[in-house]
Amino acid sequence: MIFKVYFQEKMSEVAVRENTKTVYVNADSERDVRKKLKARSINIEFVQAVTGDYLEYEQQHEDFKVLEI
Repeated sequence: MIFKVYFQEKMSEVAVRENTKTVYVNADSERDVRKKLKARSINIEFVQAVTGDYLEYEQQHEDFKVLEI
């Protein structure tokens, strides 16, 4: 399953919408996503499953790349 992860690059910074970045991760569950990204020292704001029409929409964007960790 593909998950879209919204995050801040630095753990010490307060979450600011304008600085939020996204990454797509292939994982079995939200817990699995968080385990895979734990070593990256990022501040994860939200993890969202991407399926169906929403996945098709996201795949149309040129910056759609799934992290294989």
